[in-house]
Amino acid sequence: MILVFGSSGQVASELKALLPDAVFLGRARADLAEPTDLRDVIEELRPDGIINAAAYTAVDKAEEEEPLAEKINAVAPGEMARAAARLNVPFVHISTDYVFNGAGDVAFSPDSPTGPLGAYGRSKLKGEAEIEKSGANYAILRTSWVFSAHGANFLKTMLRLSETRDRLTVVADQVGGPTPAAAIAEACVTILKSLRTRPDLSGTYHFSGAPDVSWAEFAREIFRQARRTMLVEDIPTSGYPTPAARPANSRLDCGSLRAFGLERPDWRKGVADVLQELGVNS
Repeated sequence: MILVFGSSGQVASELKALLPDAVFLGRARADLAEPTDLRDVIEELRPDGIINAAAYTAVDKAEEEEPLAEKINAVAPGEMARAAARLNVPFVHISTDYVFNGAGDVAFSPDSPTGPLGAYGRSKLKGEAEIEKSGANYAILRTSWVFSAHGANFLKTMLRLSETRDRLTVVADQVGGPTPAAAIAEACVTILKSLRTRPDLSGTYHFSGAPDVSWAEFAREIFRQARRTMLVEDIPTSGYPTPAARPANSRLDCGSLRAFGLERPDWRKGVADVLQELGVNS
């Protein structure tokens, strides 16, 4: 039995379709804000593998709630990883491009120096450190710009805004790989299965959609596929100030994932799939 932390988030929702026999734990049974309780839950269920698809993801709010973000994104994954080590089962954890400072225009590799710009990134990086020293057979999967038919995300925001507007300003100097949550879920399952027989593959990996684009280019493709007339005006990051700084460069070097037989997914196909799921153009 596979145990998944998270129940209603984007990746967890996609994992439900892939793992019908898995046990999914939402906040009601596994509150990551109370990390010390997780050990008992895992020991009780004694899974064959663990996927952590739960996180504190409110990037701006984290600037005011860093201790809470750290509990959920760092302390809790550490407890999960140590429990996985005790049970000798593989553990897959989803992390983020926000562990980097976003400098330059070269894709970050898994061993590139980190340097988070804000509280959210710091909390996720601390979680990675807890997992790395846990002794678990693990894979940390850093990803970026996640979208799906579930929850709140950039694609759904663009569709909502297009209902009442015919012109939008969108940031054009931040570049990264939009990533379908469905592809992340598939990657998590593939990696978990591989780790059972290849613990030597334990480590940190990158997984993002291709090709790399700006948020403005991402928006234009969403509107093109949704057949919605919308003028997208490019603006710099300074034109859309936020409490938390965003990395300008979110490009991720995903080459090491070939060890699992995985390649970067085409996010444009992911957009088409999500639009179909949402009933857009149908």
